[in-house]
Parts: sequence; structure tokens; C-alpha cells
Amino acid sequence: MKKILSIFALSLGMFSLTGCSDFLDQKSPSELSDEAVWSSPYYTQLRVNRLYGQLTNDRSYSQDLSIVWNMNSDIELVDGLGDNAYNTSSERGAMNYNLTPGWSKIGDVWSMLYSIIEDANLNIEGIRGSSLIKGGGAKQTEMEQYLGESLTLRAMIYFDLVRYFGDVPFKIETSKSDLSNAYTGKTDRDIIMDQLIKDLEEAVNYLPWAGEGISTEHVNKGYAHALIAQIAMTKAGYAIRETAKDGYETASYSDPTYPTQRPDAATRKALFEKAQEHLAAIIKYGKHNLNASFRTEWYNLNQRQLDVNCYENLFEIPMGLNVSGELGYTVGVRMNGVTSEYGYGNSSGKMKLTANLLYMYEKDDQRRDLTVAPFEITQDDDKKATVEKMLENVPFGLYVGKWDPRMMSKAWLDENKVASAKHMTGINPVKCRYSNVLLWFAEVMNELYGPTTTDANCGLSAYDALAKVHNRAFATPQDGNDFLTNAKASQDAMFEAIVEENAMEFAGEGFRKWDLIRWNLLVEKIREAKKEYLTMMNDGTFQKEVYFNYIKDDAGQPTNKIDFSSITWYGLPAGKTADDYHASAKSFGNGDTSKNTDTQVYTNLPSISSGLVGVGTLASGGSTINFEEPAIMNRYLLPIASTTISASNGAISNSYGYTN
Repeated sequence: MKKILSIFALSLGMFSLTGCSDFLDQKSPSELSDEAVWSSPYYTQLRVNRLYGQLTNDRSYSQDLSIVWNMNSDIELVDGLGDNAYNTSSERGAMNYNLTPGWSKIGDVWSMLYSIIEDANLNIEGIRGSSLIKGGGAKQTEMEQYLGESLTLRAMIYFDLVRYFGDVPFKIETSKSDLSNAYTGKTDRDIIMDQLIKDLEEAVNYLPWAGEGISTEHVNKGYAHALIAQIAMTKAGYAIRETAKDGYETASYSDPTYPTQRPDAATRKALFEKAQEHLAAIIKYGKHNLNASFRTEWYNLNQRQLDVNCYENLFEIPMGLNVSGELGYTVGVRMNGVTSEYGYGNSSGKMKLTANLLYMYEKDDQRRDLTVAPFEITQDDDKKATVEKMLENVPFGLYVGKWDPRMMSKAWLDENKVASAKHMTGINPVKCRYSNVLLWFAEVMNELYGPTTTDANCGLSAYDALAKVHNRAFATPQDGNDFLTNAKASQDAMFEAIVEENAMEFAGEGFRKWDLIRWNLLVEKIREAKKEYLTMMNDGTFQKEVYFNYIKDDAGQPTNKIDFSSITWYGLPAGKTADDYHASAKSFGNGDTSKNTDTQVYTNLPSISSGLVGVGTLASGGSTINFEEPAIMNRYLLPIASTTISASNGAISNSYGYTN
């Protein structure tokens, strides 16, 4: 099909599709006219499928936007510390907030996302102009669904652009053949988000619920409701601005030139009420629920199996085995080299978790050992058997256990055993889980009414929603325990509980950084985590040595698989000695604040997120850390790539202290 691409898509050239799930047929006969396409629901569907296909590119959601660009937070780190953290030409420096416009992937992602937007604009304009959209009957319903999908996907992409870059060019019409509307300047992020909410409130009327003629590998009514709420809450939150806005509240920690601001109280209230309305609609309808087992939720994802009972994942971006999807390869449990049991190894794990997070969980929280992986899978010294090997003293280098070869499908395993090079896992990135819905709902209800007031539409209070997420993590309900009891005490206590639950529930999934930003807690929580690491190391919270057992086989003999429930994270239990365990490993308590040769303490710790929070220097004795303010305070946003600016015909330039 003939079409015109905007300058944004042209600036670095078009990307080829990497494909996605088998049902997403993206082939559309190029000889068809626009009129023929929009006069056929079948060919219109193919055009919508193309949008999903573009989401599977590495420069969209196969790798960059599902893994790399969601780091760093207080619990999630890119695998680049020390000197690597200052390398401005790679993600290791970039995600430590040491960025320059010359990093090539910035321009590549920008071009990819605007290419998707251009195709979405073509779809929206074509469908709106189709005779079928007002013709009544099944064909109108079908075309309305495709319009809803295109509007929702465009909104999702623009929302991510705003989160990554701040104010960006906003173009919701197709490009003209003379390119007269292609060179577009920036639009204020709040204006963009207002329009996205408006578009989604239209789209939600056209989309069916998941499981009612559409799967969770398509955007659907539940996801559109949730995205409205997410955008409204983001607009209500703090953001770093190009210039100060009249009537907005400026944060106490704010750059004088590029202030961190949020809207006034009345505007925030209206936005939270909008979020409440749409989140309550999801909860009331009842299509989406928590899976009873946190482990089953992740087992299904690793198996590439959609949950058609609980529909916990409101929208999964569809990937294809051996075609797309870096989850389980670029992030996840490490397979160090080729193993006899699992085959070809994966990467070093671009995203890491911290020791602080491991100790944030209560001892019997079932999420801990599934989320934080303090081990790798490798071969034994004789290269005969696959073994699970504990990592030693890597407080900033723990793997994300949610993507795990031990849970992956037989189809993946068969492929991996014969692989001799990297191949894609096909695991879907999840853009929203029902846990998000519940914790967002808890937040808006608490903000508007306090911890215990019940919503008249869905029957839940802030406390009820929080408790659903927290209780799912335990073998028995935790109502009445200290965490939930304390959360009821006040609005402030409930908010603090939501912030903590957010870390424990979503670690590694790419949600936390963006919630911390809108709460204006990103800098505060990263600094707090650095200080907490030193405290936990010095006060004995971290063990110098942990002991553990291996799982026994049917004959009662130890295997090569670790019994993670046996690890002595909190010291040897009463009545136990080291002799009661099969093995041990050096742990996080081995840092030495008295010797400036200690790599973890004196090299890695100061470098973490240094471009955002300051390098940080250890005070005398190494027990505390002091932070030097960075040149631009709270600058978490990415620059626009130099190549993009040079191709914009002078329409756009960098802000936030970045040069062009």
C-alpha cells in the first residue's frame, strides 16, 4: 500500500518487522488502493496487525522498551557499574543517567516509535473515512474495534514517548505528500496526555473485553480503561519541565531552570477521580482477576501460555518463538555457558536486582525467591552435569528470576538444546497486570478518601485493593499482620505501604521507575537504597556467609539443584550449625568500608545512577555516603538524538541542559 511517512520515521530510515505471534498476519497486497483497504474489514485488520508487528522490534518492545529503558530505580540496575556507569555510548552509562544525544539507540527508538504512530494515523484516518464505520451491522462493529485498537496503540506509544523524553512532537494526522506537516515542533506533555485520554475514552467504547472475541495479545477494553487511569495519574504527578508553568506546584527538590512540578490540587483531584472511574470499571466488570498463585502467573508467561481463566495480564505484546522477544535472554536467570539440561546459554542479564530488595520481603513472602535469583545455572567442573551455583557477594548483581529457563516451554527447550547462537524466547512483555490496577486503585482511593472508604461502584477500599495484592503472596492471608495493619493507620501510612508493595510485586517488570518519577521519589529512593546498603552491611543484617541445602532425589541423595527455602539469609536458625547444610557461599556482609580497595563499596556503590543522584562519596570510615548534586537536578529524561535533531529541519532541539 502506498503511504507517506513523516520526517520522524524517515530520520533514521525504516525498520524491518521482526514478526510476532503466528495469528498476526501482516501481509497486505501492495497493489490495493487505500479505498479498497478501508472498504474491507479483512484488509483493515491486516493494517492493524502491522502495528502489533512493529511492537516486536528490538528498538520498540522486544528489548529496549520492555527491558533497557525502564532502568534504573532503587531496586533495578543496569549491569554497568564502576567505569561502565559513565560510558555515554552504551546503555550501561545511559541507564545510570549519564547520557549524551550521540548514543545511537536514542535515535533508533525515536524513529521506530514515530513509524508506528504514522501507521496508526493512517489507520485512524482511513477507518474514520470508511463507509463501513457508519454502515451498521457486524462490519461497523468490526471496523470500530480496529479503530479502537489503533487509537489505543497510538496512545500507548505517545505515552511512552512522553515518559522517556518529556515534551515531544505530537502529530495525529497523516503526513502530506509535500511534507508540509512533517516538521513539527514539540507539544507540552500535558496537552498530549489530555488528547490521549480523550482518544482512549472514545476507544474504550469500541473495544471488547478480553475473552469476548479478543485475546489479551490485543489491546482491549480493560487495557484501555487502565491506560486512561495510568495517564491521568501520571499527569497528576510530578514531571521535570522545560520551563516553569503558572499555577503548578514546584517540588522541594527541583532544578531552578528545569523545575519539577505537578498540577494544582483541584486539577489533581479531577485526574484522580477520572482514574478511579476507569479502574473501578475494570474491577466491577470482573473479567480480570489475580491468579491465585504468583508462581503460576509467571509460569504461564514463561510457557508462552495465555491465561484464559483469570486474565491477570490485561495486555501482553505478542512475540514469537525464534522470532522476537528478549525476555528470558537479555533479562532473567543466567545460564552461564552451554548446559546439558538447558542447552545454549543466555546473556549476562542486562537488568540486575539488589540485595536491599531481597531483604525487603517478609521471610515467607512467596514472591521473594521467584523474583530475586541469587544463583546461576552452569556446568560442573567435569562438564558433565548441570548445576545451580550460588552467586557470592554481588549486592548489586542479582538476576531477575521471573524469567527462568526452568519454567520455559518444551518448544523453547527443544530449540535451545540445538542452538549455537542467540535465539528469541518469544515471551510476551506485559504492559499491565491486574496487580497494577489494584495498586493504582488503592492509590487513588487513598488520595481522595483515605485508606478505608469504599468505592460505591466496585465495593473496594484502598485497603481492600492493597490487601488483595499482598495476601496473594503468602500461603495464608495476612490480614492483621503488621504490614497491612500499619497501612490502615493514615493516608501517609497507606501511601508508604503502596510504594513498598510496588517494589515487591513488580521488581524487574519495568513499572517502578515510572511510578517513582510521578511520585517524585526516584532520587530520594535511590539515595535511600545506597545508604541502606551501608547500614545493612554494618549492622549485621547481611550475612557474611549463607548456608544452604540441595534438593534430594528419590533416594535421599543431594542433587545439583538448590533448595532456596533452606538459605540462611537471616543467620543460622536456632539449634542449627554449618554442618547441617550441604554448602555455603560468601554473601553481602563481606563488604569492607574500612578499605578503599573494596570494589562493591568504593567503586560500584558510588557509580549507581550517578548522573541522577550524584556520584556520592563515602565519609570517613565508610559508614555513610554523601551525594554531590548533578549538574541538572532530577534529570531522568533522555535527550533527543543528534541525528533526529539534524533531520528535523530546525523544528526541534534539546532541552534539560542537553546540547544538540
